[in-house]
Amino acid sequence: MTMRLLVMFLVAGLTAASAFARFDDDGPRRGEPAAQSPAPAANQERDFLSRVRRLTVEGRRAGEGYWSPDGKRLVFQSERDPSNPFYQIYVLDFATGETTRISPGIGKTTCAFFRPGSDQILFASTHHDPKSKQLQDEELAFRASGKERRYAWDYDTEMEIYDYAEKTGAMTRLTNATGYDAEASYSPDGQWIAFSSMRDAYNRTLSAQEQKQLDTDPSYYGEIYLMKADGSEQRRLTTEPGYDGGPFFTHDGQRIVWRHFDEQGLIADIWTMKLDGTDKTQITDFKSMSWAPYEHPSGEYVLFASNKLGFENFEVFMVDKAGAKEPVRVTYSDGFDGLPVPSPDGKQIAFTSSRSGGGAGQIFLAQWNHENAMKALAAAGPRK
Repeated sequence: MTMRLLVMFLVAGLTAASAFARFDDDGPRRGEPAAQSPAPAANQERDFLSRVRRLTVEGRRAGEGYWSPDGKRLVFQSERDPSNPFYQIYVLDFATGETTRISPGIGKTTCAFFRPGSDQILFASTHHDPKSKQLQDEELAFRASGKERRYAWDYDTEMEIYDYAEKTGAMTRLTNATGYDAEASYSPDGQWIAFSSMRDAYNRTLSAQEQKQLDTDPSYYGEIYLMKADGSEQRRLTTEPGYDGGPFFTHDGQRIVWRHFDEQGLIADIWTMKLDGTDKTQITDFKSMSWAPYEHPSGEYVLFASNKLGFENFEVFMVDKAGAKEPVRVTYSDGFDGLPVPSPDGKQIAFTSSRSGGGAGQIFLAQWNHENAMKALAAAGPRK
């Protein structure tokens, strides 16, 4: 995560840094004449979402739900196996209501995605790590002790990207580099994979300052890479200081949308670029943590999550594809709302939320009003 940066940690309702300042809604401009027409009424969640219902109920938490190309299934990650405290990957069939685990059941997993035109599903996993069972047992013992700690994603250096063939159950390892490889997604034609990797911190000798940075915040070394669907032709697309992750292809397959963090790891914004890494364009500037972007199938706007309204209150927003206008707020629920993913036909949205209580996230489903979204974006003012 889906995160993809800190996906799991944010789904758990925790903050990226205690130093975040609060970002409030903009009020009316000072000095406006009283005779002017009143500002348009603020949008409400029901303007965009209807029939909001909880989709996952089992387990401690679940998140990062991504649709199959035909819109009939959802692949997601969940902590629900009593013998494994870490995320495993599951597929939900909407027709039957059945949920099937497709990951090995050992180790840690994250960030699954269906491959268009095939029976393959990719996800990142550490199941090959000989220490996997030991790490599971240690985590289970810690939780059983009654102790508590802040939940944080650990960017396991054994995390690698695999594809899973549903018909045969075969798994193929696509990456094999020291350092975290995850947060992967397929292009619309199924021929390419965009992903985030921290390999640059491990494939060269670091200076003392760089090593300190790695020890303090390994995510700083996250960069966006591109590879063919078979794992070949891996190449790096980003070089700017700060964590780059959570890449997805746009609907036409011509660009990648992702989120870039500043060097301090506190502020993130949504960017897009061409598949060769050129024409990098920033489309949000909230001066907060904006992440988990995903383009609507119409190609007109991008949905994303941000804590602009307070560092413990993540909400879903949308922004026009050029980033010319101020983003529009979509969800209105205290706590965490994020990881928004529209269905292939653009009529529904899956998202992760803590609105059911308990702090940890679960996946929710809602009907999406594209017409109202377009009206709200048209009425939005220029980006500030």
